[in-house]
This record gives sequence, structure tokens and C-alpha cells, in this order.
Amino acid sequence: MTIMNGALQGLAHDYASVLRAYLTDEDETCLHRMYELGRRALNAECGILQMAELHQKALSVVLRQVTAEDRERVLRLGQTLFLEVLSPFEMSQRQCRDASVALRCLNETLEAEVHRIALALHDEAAQLLVSVDLAVDEVAFGLPAHVRDRLEKIRAPLRQCASELRRLSHELRPPVLDDLGLMPALEFLADGVSNRIGIPIAVSGSTEGRPPGAVEVAVYRIVQEALSNVAKHAHASKVVVEVRQSESVLHCTVRDNGTGFDVAALGAKRAQRGLGLIAIRERIDALGGTHRLVTAPGEGTELLLSVPLGGTDGDSRSAR
Repeated sequence: MTIMNGALQGLAHDYASVLRAYLTDEDETCLHRMYELGRRALNAECGILQMAELHQKALSVVLRQVTAEDRERVLRLGQTLFLEVLSPFEMSQRQCRDASVALRCLNETLEAEVHRIALALHDEAAQLLVSVDLAVDEVAFGLPAHVRDRLEKIRAPLRQCASELRRLSHELRPPVLDDLGLMPALEFLADGVSNRIGIPIAVSGSTEGRPPGAVEVAVYRIVQEALSNVAKHAHASKVVVEVRQSESVLHCTVRDNGTGFDVAALGAKRAQRGLGLIAIRERIDALGGTHRLVTAPGEGTELLLSVPLGGTDGDSRSAR
């Protein structure tokens, strides 16, 4: 860090001041001041390496001014202060870790509820409509042709409704995801969305065996949200979904040739794309992954995901 902005310069000055005061009388107040300095640094989005550099610079100045006999004491007290200034960073990291665990548990709870709703739609609502269809068919038996024709006009939308409920239940929680894995599920999803919006969606790539259940579900949901955004906003003529695995990371890319958009202006339209992108970020953050959005007006949109395969639930299917 060769050039420090105003915030860092202020932190460096205060750090050196507290260090000198603590070396003079080892006052406990200095520890509190250093903790508060760490909170200021965290709020200013300083990193641990930047704090280490501030510490090193302040300590170097002091060490040049003390005798050889005092060096050990200076280093010991300096270490105490440095650990104190890092306390807010450690607490923030712990809170982020706890929040990530809580978010992952919430996602698993939501998935279980989605699974229950999908089964209810498929096994209860859709079957009830089939029963109604059969009942209408039974009533129509033996009636005059013109009456049967009128009943047939009732049966047609009933059958369409049953078909739509089955499609919706499969998209909510496709059995193919549980039974065959991520790639067949993405192909099933792409076919359904492609037929609905009338543009080709190609799925390519592979995984080395079955990824952890939480990863499969998260990637499926993220691609589902991305394709939903394409259908609503992109005005694209083609979409490509690519999946590949490198060592212990699963990579997925969703790319369209649509209108693209201005990422900087997204905050003003949170009710449109913004909320979907927030959901994507939360799902990927819960698994310790990363995502990047590459887009510009007229340039299409590319969503790149990287999800670590370790540290989730191994090959467990518990997330399903």
C-alpha cells in the first residue's frame, strides 16, 4: 500500500498514537481505544493486510527509538495491541460464518417446503382434476351428442389445468434432480423454459459424479432464476448453460445474447431483476461460492458461478 487515502491516513496516525501511549504506561484504556480503532477500520472496509501494514510501520518507528534492551517489551506490547485491533475483524468473520450457516439451513427448510408443495400439486390437486375428468366422462355416457359436446368443452380446460399443475410441480421440484442429478435436471428445466418462451436453450458440460446435494439444488435454483430473468427481460434469441468441474469447484455459466442492462442502475429497479439477483447471491454465499455478472446495454448477459464442492454435505442427498 504505497498511497493511503484520508481514512487510512487517519487510522495510521491514531494507531501510532495509541501504540506510543500503551508503551508508556500500559493503560487498559489503550486496549479499548485500539478495539474501537479496529471497528473504524472495519467500517472503512480496510483489510487485515492493511492493518498489518499500519502496525508494522508504527512499530518500526518505535523500534528505531528504543534501546536493544527494550525491543522485546516493545514487540510483546505491540503484539497485544495488534491482536486487540483485529478483534472486530475476528468477530465479523464469526458473524458472517454463523449467518452463512443460518442461511444454508433456511434454504434447506425452504427446499423441503417447496418439495412438499410440489408433491401436493402433483399427487393431490392434479389427481383431483383427473377424478373430475373421469366423473364428467361417466356423466356424459349415454347422453345426446350435443350434450356430450358441451361437456367436452368443460373437460378440455380441466385436462389443460391438470397438465399445467404437473408441469409446475416438476419445475418446482423435478424428480429428475433427485433421481438422476444436476445435468439431467438442467436439461429438463431448459426444455420446459424453451418451449414456454420459444427460444433455444442449450445445456452442455458435465460433472465428475454427483455433486453434494446442497450444491445441486443451489445451482439448479440459480439457473432457474437466471432463465426466469431471461424470459422476463432479456429479449434474447438463444441461451447457453454450461457446467464444468475443476478439481473441487463446480463452475456454471448462463449466457444469453439479449439486450443486457446497466448494472449500476439496478438499484432503482429492485422489484424487477434486482430481487432475483439478490436471491442468487444469497444462495451462492450460503455455500461459500462466488458469482460474477457480466453485462452491458446491448451486449447480452453472462452469469458465472463457482461453488466449492467441499465443506457442504459430501455426497449426501439431505438437501433434497
